[in-house]
Amino acid sequence: MTRASRARRLATAAAYGGGGLGVVGAGLATLLREEARRARRRVSSRTAKADPPTGEGRYGRYRGTPVVLAVLGDSSAVGLGVDRAEQTPGVLVASALAELAERPVQLVKVAVSGARSEHLAAQVERVLPAAPDVAMIMIGANDVTARAKPALAVRDLAAAVRRLRETGCEVVVGTCPDLGTIRPVAQPLRTLGRRWSRQLAAAQTMAVVAEGGRTVSLGSLLGPQFASDRSMFSPDEFHPSAAGYAAAAACLVPAVADALGVWPASADRGIRSLRRDSVRPIARAAASAAGRPGTEVRPASVDGADAGPRGPWALLRRRRPQDLPEVTAGPTGR
Repeated sequence: MTRASRARRLATAAAYGGGGLGVVGAGLATLLREEARRARRRVSSRTAKADPPTGEGRYGRYRGTPVVLAVLGDSSAVGLGVDRAEQTPGVLVASALAELAERPVQLVKVAVSGARSEHLAAQVERVLPAAPDVAMIMIGANDVTARAKPALAVRDLAAAVRRLRETGCEVVVGTCPDLGTIRPVAQPLRTLGRRWSRQLAAAQTMAVVAEGGRTVSLGSLLGPQFASDRSMFSPDEFHPSAAGYAAAAACLVPAVADALGVWPASADRGIRSLRRDSVRPIARAAASAAGRPGTEVRPASVDGADAGPRGPWALLRRRRPQDLPEVTAGPTGR
């Protein structure tokens, strides 16, 4: 079964209620449970006991009506593992977006450490009164580690994106990270974690793009880099460090800015497409994104049609990660 067919199977299962990442034998299942327990104990003993400051507030030195940026998701969206608000992905993206838009950015954060995709509905309802212009969602790792049914996780994510899009909010989703890079996780669980997280990321992409959002593949971006550079991890060896969150934010900023129409065209000059034609059927696009660093996927059309014989069209784009500006706060502070 190809990556595209696996992504299609998960996304289809999400629509009709089935879905699983695969079945393992009883002996292997016992081994995996024991490895998972050991990894959780090791990570829990080193994980920061408290979240960093939320960083909510207004960023940028500009005047005018602020752009409202909402951040939803799990501990990766919270920034667990760092000490200061300015090291968290929400603040990093908000500050960069203010410079690109030349407008203040109001950051509203409703992400919760430990959250799974099933918790996104409540987060969406909490953030809607703020009337966000763009929402950034980082989710998926806890769905894998909690052995949640991927079909249900994908369905919950799709519902959250749909609800936000109904209000006119743009949505950018950082898909499930590559759990195969986590050092406390031993084999064979590490290999399975990589496979499961990539399959979930591909299915997430199909679902998000179908609802009019766009995705950025954080798993394939951070996987090789994190695997070779341990400074990207915080002391628990599970959550990113300040450097790791900066790498993720640098990858998300272009997609968030482009969704709002403030990404400069000059920044994309000279970028080579993944192939000669970077518009593909959504299943192929999702599978490719899950294995290619920093790939953005968004809806596309061909000759005026949003879909072809193999399903909806999607555009793949791999931008260069950008240097992030220094974090600045306006008079209202954080």
